[in-house]
Amino acid sequence: MEIVNFTPFTAFIGGGLIGLSAALLLLLNGRIAGISGIVSGVLLPKQGDWAWRLVFLLGLVLGGLLYQGLGLQPELTEIKAAVAPQWLALAGFLVGVGTMIGTGCTSGHGICGLAHGSLRSLVATLSFMTSAAVTVWLVRHLFGG
Repeated sequence: MEIVNFTPFTAFIGGGLIGLSAALLLLLNGRIAGISGIVSGVLLPKQGDWAWRLVFLLGLVLGGLLYQGLGLQPELTEIKAAVAPQWLALAGFLVGVGTMIGTGCTSGHGICGLAHGSLRSLVATLSFMTSAAVTVWLVRHLFGG
């Protein structure tokens, strides 16, 4: 993989905005900004609990579109996956299963949980990162991807 558009300033700003949105959601709504939990609350809504979740998810998408619309990001003409669609679907399914088993996702544990000093989130985040590193190594070196 070759990184052709390394932009540390915008990455820094984006990371700050992620932290700010997580902090504001906690302060104003008393909720953790774990994306898997937010998505599951939209897909399996509890009475009166889905509106803020939908707004949060729309903000994720619209923020990126706004950034590109303001001309701050070069126009994306093509996104090409390095693997077949069925592998992407399997990977997405496994991520979903993992978030249920781990009772959260990288944003819930890695951003919010670690910020709270949660030992459970530390273990979960280390597990995520270790699994990701092992998977990349296996795909690249054992399976020739």
